[in-house]
Amino acid sequence: MATVTKRGNSYKITVSCGYDLNGKQIRRHTTWTPEPGMTAKQVAKELERQKVLFEERCRTGQVLDGSIRFADFAEKWFEDYADKQLRAKTLSRYKAMMPRINAAIGHIHLDKLQPHHLLALYDNLAEPGVRSDTKYRCSVDFKALLRDRKLTKASFAPLANVSMAVLNSITQGRNIARTSAENISKALDLKLDQIFQPVEEDSTLSAKTILHHHRLISSILSTAVQWQVIFSNPCERVKPPKVEKSNPRYLDETEAAHLLELLEAEDIQYRTAIQLLLYTGFRRGELLGLEWSDIDFKHQIIHVRRSSLYLPDKGIFEDDTKNFTSERVIKVSSIAFQALREYKVWQSEQRMKLGDQWHQSDRLFTAWNGKPMHPDTLTGWFHDFVARNNLPQISIHSLRHTNATLLIAQHMPITTVANRLGHANAATTTKIYAHAIRSADAAAAETLENILAPSRNSKSKLG
Repeated sequence: MATVTKRGNSYKITVSCGYDLNGKQIRRHTTWTPEPGMTAKQVAKELERQKVLFEERCRTGQVLDGSIRFADFAEKWFEDYADKQLRAKTLSRYKAMMPRINAAIGHIHLDKLQPHHLLALYDNLAEPGVRSDTKYRCSVDFKALLRDRKLTKASFAPLANVSMAVLNSITQGRNIARTSAENISKALDLKLDQIFQPVEEDSTLSAKTILHHHRLISSILSTAVQWQVIFSNPCERVKPPKVEKSNPRYLDETEAAHLLELLEAEDIQYRTAIQLLLYTGFRRGELLGLEWSDIDFKHQIIHVRRSSLYLPDKGIFEDDTKNFTSERVIKVSSIAFQALREYKVWQSEQRMKLGDQWHQSDRLFTAWNGKPMHPDTLTGWFHDFVARNNLPQISIHSLRHTNATLLIAQHMPITTVANRLGHANAATTTKIYAHAIRSADAAAAETLENILAPSRNSKSKLG
């Protein structure tokens, strides 16, 4: 219940909000000053109303101050801001970081949080064994195990509550998450260590991942400043973890042409998907979100309107594009559109063969039954394709980098490249592809020299 203390012409209202972890009583305060000319009766009546209102605000968590613990404020930040404003993928990634963050600073009151607390957290995150996402690899013949139990991957996936992509990863010798390994072991009524073994138990978090933790903490504390819970953000007094810059992986012109040649011998669905990624620079989610209504065969343009993504707790779902500029229309080459025409005919034939088994969908790239393709299915196939053909170690996203780098090498304006990639602004493109811009600039300088001083170059070569 609220108590009142008179202070000159104003009244201090105090409400008890329970006890903290150390058993200390938590109190919230506010001050109310009567309007000039109010009678004693009016003051008493309004004071009772202010007491009730403030008590209700405290009870519902609307009153915050610097004494709130970081973990409690972060929970409110997720509830009042992040859950409503952030994209599903970003929100999931942030929530996955919170256990590590709360273990280190969750108990600290916001007004007591100092730069040295954050530095200690970052040092701890860089130590071996801090990862809670240890991967597991199958140590038995998984296909034989399913055969012995008269199971197929398709029938077993729903029993274990895992995707087909996870089971494909196992049979292809790749690592899977602990949760998936536990689900599979439980479905087979076996202990985890009977069929799986941990991989890289002592691996550390990358510098980039630690930087993501810093940015999340800073975002939470910036909100605390905006909400006037604390006066300043301690993250602003800390140098963020340093990340060594590395150029994106991509194929050069010869390697990209070789990749296209190799694709000719592959399944038409994967062949078309990879060709389209290379010709357009789409993100994986944008490619898998494409529907036939987005394809304008007459004008050879493609509309990017959505992304197809996956989260363990949501499954495959449709989301908006990454930002407002990612929703775009781009012109695509005749070769890519010819591949799309052939693929459309093939998909129609598959739909006719399956009849009622086909799930009606307008998606370009689907599972065998017409349902949206799992993003990891395409990634897994490409990983195997690269390995089978001894190609440079590239990923699906490297095709986007290849597209951009080749355009820049041909002196395409950065603004045009940025628009095709769906970047929010050209500065993003310039930052990511600085290496390609420098190379193109050097080539341009050499070309100009050949044009303006051809005789001098000829003499230097003869000499």
